[in-house]
Amino acid sequence: MPIIRVEMFEGRDRDQKRKIISEVTDGFCRATGASPESVNVILTDVSQDEWGRGGIAFADRDKS
Repeated sequence: MPIIRVEMFEGRDRDQKRKIISEVTDGFCRATGASPESVNVILTDVSQDEWGRGGIAFADRDKS
């Protein structure tokens, strides 16, 4: 029972999330031969205030 976690900035709508889940599942199944029913995909939306790189939150990157 593989679990694939995708963390991304918030803002995608329901249809986009459905497509991400479908595409990630399809790709994993092609690569491994797993059945789609065995693949779990968890999407986590993260605010740009809560994600940083190089010591700077993404929400602040345009402000510098």
